[in-house]
Amino acid sequence: MRPKIDIQAELEFPVSKLALTQRYYAKYQAISKILDRVPEILALAHGDLKHALEQIAGPPRDRGRFRYTSDQVLRILLVQVLEGLSLRQTVVRVDDSPALRQFARLGAQPMMDFTTLCKLKHAIRPETWKQVNRRLAQYAVREDRITGESLRLDTTAVETNIHWPTDSSLLWDSYRVLARLIERARELDPGVVGGGRMHRRPARREALAIARKAAKRPDAEALKPLYRSLLARVDGVCDRALEVARQLTSRLEALRYQEWEHAQAEALVEEIANAHALGQRVIDQARRRVLHGESVPNDEKLFSLFEPHTELLKRGKAGKDIEFGHMIQIQQVAEKFISDYAVYDRKPSEPTLLEPALASHRALFGAEPSRLAADKGYYETGEVRRLERSIELVSIAKKGSRTVEETEREHDPLFRHAQAFRAGIEGTISFLKRVLRLARCLNKGWERFVATIGETIFAHNLLVLARC
Repeated sequence: MRPKIDIQAELEFPVSKLALTQRYYAKYQAISKILDRVPEILALAHGDLKHALEQIAGPPRDRGRFRYTSDQVLRILLVQVLEGLSLRQTVVRVDDSPALRQFARLGAQPMMDFTTLCKLKHAIRPETWKQVNRRLAQYAVREDRITGESLRLDTTAVETNIHWPTDSSLLWDSYRVLARLIERARELDPGVVGGGRMHRRPARREALAIARKAAKRPDAEALKPLYRSLLARVDGVCDRALEVARQLTSRLEALRYQEWEHAQAEALVEEIANAHALGQRVIDQARRRVLHGESVPNDEKLFSLFEPHTELLKRGKAGKDIEFGHMIQIQQVAEKFISDYAVYDRKPSEPTLLEPALASHRALFGAEPSRLAADKGYYETGEVRRLERSIELVSIAKKGSRTVEETEREHDPLFRHAQAFRAGIEGTISFLKRVLRLARCLNKGWERFVATIGETIFAHNLLVLARC
């Protein structure tokens, strides 16, 4: 059984006596005290981490060497977010910093490698991060660190880690991924693949030729011959991959492999099936768009083979009209604490988000806010009027033309003051993206995307409480 926390004090190495350095690391001392005061947070994280810690411990005879606790893992992950580092950089930074070793409670114990840290990071589920944030918010309410009189809402886009999608680049991605899986099958069992090379270079040259020609903005007809050739190649590799998967499946059913090879073959069949399905979607949308001139709805498009959950977001932002990722909503109280957040796999209508946000606020504070502020995207006449019956001040400006009454409402000093309060959430979003690296999620998959949002908001809230 892996422990949550090692109660035995670790050796503490002397830290810098420079005043500037001490002020910089003071936030970690304050965060450490908060974590100790809310043991439920560690208990939640330990529920996810204990199995992963057992797996990385190795055989029983090796487990006596070094043992990492859930407390250490949680603290190291906080360092990664607060310092805005990659996993490799985090390992080096913690290993080389007495102050961060002290915060992580490592003492003289060796720092884990980045592969281990990566496995442990992804062991914490998005639902756990949600509960962790809720427990921290409840602590802040109990200790009177935050109040619920004022609430502000806003949405923003967090990008997934993909290249700009074009039909030719997606076709090339499909070809190379399926070709790589076929080569892996050849290494496992040459008989299921047979002879013949995969001819990646011709496919890549055709994809590059399309990209270069498209950059000159030619007539649509000029690109069709190139696309037909590339589509034929991708179609061919899809058929070949499907046949390889069938051969592997038949040999699995016949129990032709040893235990380890059997597990590898099962995983390979699953990967080929997934890549084949995505490749077929890419072929379909390229044919419809390029060869048949159809306008494919964004909901039916695939924007990445590696992050298939990615959504196209048209938000009309200056300099960034189109983004690829997902929309998130944050709700914040006057003390800059993010009291709740939500991540959406498909962009919702913003007025529909008001009631769930207020329900979350009521659950945390036990009452409605006296002041609610949001931008114009949240405005819907009927919804605003309904909210005004239970909330003292609803500061949501209207889009488009206004009546005399609506103009007077928005020129009221209290309304304008609440809008100034609302603008503060833009600074929080900027901080999340610039300092805590939330502009683009580098973790792969929908579950890890949502978990990254929760982890980053948790670090932000700890920082807010540490500075209060």
